[in-house]
This record gives sequence, structure tokens and C-alpha cells, in this order.
Amino acid sequence: MLDDMFDYLENIRSRPVWQEAPNTIRNRFRDPLPQKASPLEKIHQDFLQTILPYSVGNTHPGFMGWVHGGGTPVGMLAEMLAAGLNANLGGRNQIPVAVEWQIVIWMQELFGFPDQAGGLFITGTSMANFLAVLAARTAILGIDVRQRGLSSDNSSSLRAYTSKMAHNCISKAFDMAGLGSDSLRIIDVDENYRMRTDALNEAITRDLDSGLRPFFVVATAGTVDVGSIDDISAIVDIARRYNLWMHVDGAYGALAHLSPKLSPLFAGIEHADSIAFDFHKWGQVPYDAGFILVRDAVSLQQAFSSPAVYLKRAKRGLAAGSCWPCDLGPDLSRGFRALKTWFTIKAFGSQRLGEMIAGTCALARYLKKRVEETPELELLAPVTLNIVCFRFRCQDADSINENIVIALQESGIAAPSTTSLQNRLAIRVAIVNHRTKECDIDSLIEATLRLGKEFSHNE
Repeated sequence: MLDDMFDYLENIRSRPVWQEAPNTIRNRFRDPLPQKASPLEKIHQDFLQTILPYSVGNTHPGFMGWVHGGGTPVGMLAEMLAAGLNANLGGRNQIPVAVEWQIVIWMQELFGFPDQAGGLFITGTSMANFLAVLAARTAILGIDVRQRGLSSDNSSSLRAYTSKMAHNCISKAFDMAGLGSDSLRIIDVDENYRMRTDALNEAITRDLDSGLRPFFVVATAGTVDVGSIDDISAIVDIARRYNLWMHVDGAYGALAHLSPKLSPLFAGIEHADSIAFDFHKWGQVPYDAGFILVRDAVSLQQAFSSPAVYLKRAKRGLAAGSCWPCDLGPDLSRGFRALKTWFTIKAFGSQRLGEMIAGTCALARYLKKRVEETPELELLAPVTLNIVCFRFRCQDADSINENIVIALQESGIAAPSTTSLQNRLAIRVAIVNHRTKECDIDSLIEATLRLGKEFSHNE
């Protein structure tokens, strides 16, 4: 099995990025519940024939559609070890918990957080953003809110702020927290798609004048559409002025802090109250490995710690330990996500990981240059990190560029995605995979031009 996966990854470039699974394959996943055992060898052959060829393709260097990490053999092997160990990271006196705390310490160092900072592995940044909202809600309303719940007298006046380029999981977090998505003010952006701090300040002032209670602001460090980074330092200053919880949604962008070339773009992140990000994106750790880092671990404990008889702590034995991961988040049953992250960081080191991240941004600049040098193509947004938005110039550009993207995906050559910027459909290329090279960018450009000319001619 391992040999098959090593072969798959070693020869990934010779395979299509993505291919549609035929109905004959899909129908095999409508079989009834198996009543009898099957040989492991046969099950593995089924995997090789019906699952492996038809995944989303993010291990391929031509996958450029969404911000998905490419993974590494190191992370794959670590995941196997974690599965074999089958440790529950909810707590108990065990070294796997110490591994998770080790990652917390490393992230304290990376982001310049104080010693009392805390962190936790979760599924992804969507959940990490949700945890930050709950921690901030508890901080402003008091621990009693966990017992009495939200009521008109303690929560209806709460207001939060983020930019119109923020990920929709921010709005969903307010929905799930019971605060309602209407409590989230959406702030306009400037020409570089960064939150307008003047508009943020005005929105907070208006809410205060209306008797409302601003409590939370989210800066985005690497927007999903174009990769823009909000002015974190300016937003920190505003948050401090009005005593707001300042959160950074750094889903993929925050780990660019590993690169000395890119870290100045994130100035002020060290002053945030919390940061959410994913190791499974730019960190190349296998899915899933989301993370939340908070300035004061007590804020997570106050929001989530839930004493119970079966969680009673002891001075010795398996129940020893003053703080368990289950005290900092909603899950008691937790997988050993920290191990594959620990392996990845130790195997490659922060310097090499930072160079890899900077390398994908260099490829984005190379793509930007190719677009600007090609008269048939048009750049649609500034390139800050690793995302490039462009399109083929033509009549009925939205329709034709959408068809170009679908044709690229179906060709197996490359898999970009689309987005809409100022009511114009864009071909969106997110370069995340450490395997991607300039030749993959060239193949994308050549195929885009060929398809664009073909579709324009047929109009």
C-alpha cells in the first residue's frame, strides 16, 4: 500500500490534475451494506481503481483552483503512525498531548505571542474562527452566559466587524454562536481589496452613538479571492482604542510569517488577541490540521472548560495534568493532528517551509508577468501573495472565461477556479502546491490562450 502511494506521488505530474468519474464508477458506491468480510488486497485494488484516480487533485502541481495544500510523504507517514497509535487527544497524562503543546510553543515563538498564550488543533480555520467568536463572546458577557444563554439584555446590542472580502465562515460563526449574522458589520475595501480602516472606525463610532456594543473585529490575512492582507497594525490600533477583541483570519496567509521576505506584510499580527490558520494549506500538512492561537489561554478555558466526574484530575496516574485540550475547545474525542504537523516542521524546518511559501509567491509574480506580457490576457487584481486573477480578453468575457476554466479542469492540464471581481468573472489561480514549477504556469497560459481563441472563434 505504501509503495503504491509513493509511486502515485512520485509520478503525479504524468497524471491528469482531475478527471470526472464515470457513472460506472459512481454506481459502485451505491452498493448495499457488506454482510461478509472481503480480503484486504481486494479492497486495496478497489481503492486504486475507483478512488485514487478520481480525487480533487490537490497533490498535483497543476492544481491551482482553491487553497489546498499538496501534502508530503512525511506527513502521510506521520498520519499512519498516529492512526496506529490511535491516541485520543482530549486529554489524559500522555506524551501525545505534550506534542500538541509543543506546537503551541512553536506558534507562540513564530507570531511573537506571550508565554500565557494557548492554542488548539481543530478541523480548520472555519471552526477556529468560530472558537474565537465564542471566546470573545464569553470574555465580554462573562462566564455566566454559558449557563443563562443569550438574551435580549446581554447580546442583542453586540456588534462585530470584518471586510467584504472576508470568508463567509465569519458570518456563519456569528450565526452558530447565536449572535446572528446581522450583528456582523461588513466594511468596504479599498482598491487593493483591503479593509478600509477609516470606514471601520466610522462604523464603530456610529454603533457606539446608537447605544450598541462593539466587541469584535476580524482582519483577514490572505483573502480567499485575491490574497490581499488587511492593514493589521491599523486595525489593532482601532481595536485597542475601542476595547475590541482583535482576531486575525489567517487561514492560509498567516503561515507566510515563516518567510522573512513576507513577514513584514503581517506587521501587527503579534498584537492580535487570536489567530486562526491551517497547517494543511501552505504548511503542506495532510488534511485536516486547523489551529487557533489565543493571546491568553484562560480565555479559551473560560469559554469551553466543562468539569465532569469522568474528567476529574488527579495528582498522579493517567488523570494527572492541570490543563487538557478538551478544556480549551468543544471536543473531547480528538485525533492526533499534532503528530503530522510536528513531523512536518521537524523534517523540513521553519526556514525551508518559509522558502517554499515564498517560492509559491514568486511563481504568482511570474504568472502576473506572463499575463501582463500577453495582449490577449488581462490582470484583474493586484498580486500580493500567491493568488493571481486574470482573464482572456474577448466579447462575452464572463461566459467564455467560465468555459475556459471548466475546459482546463476537464483537460487535466490545470485546475484553476473562478471568482467575481467588480462584476467581472476572473480566472483565479492559487499557487499553493510545493510541487508547482514555472513549466506548470506556462502550460496553464498556453492552454488558456488556445481555449480562449477556440471559444471566441465559435461565438
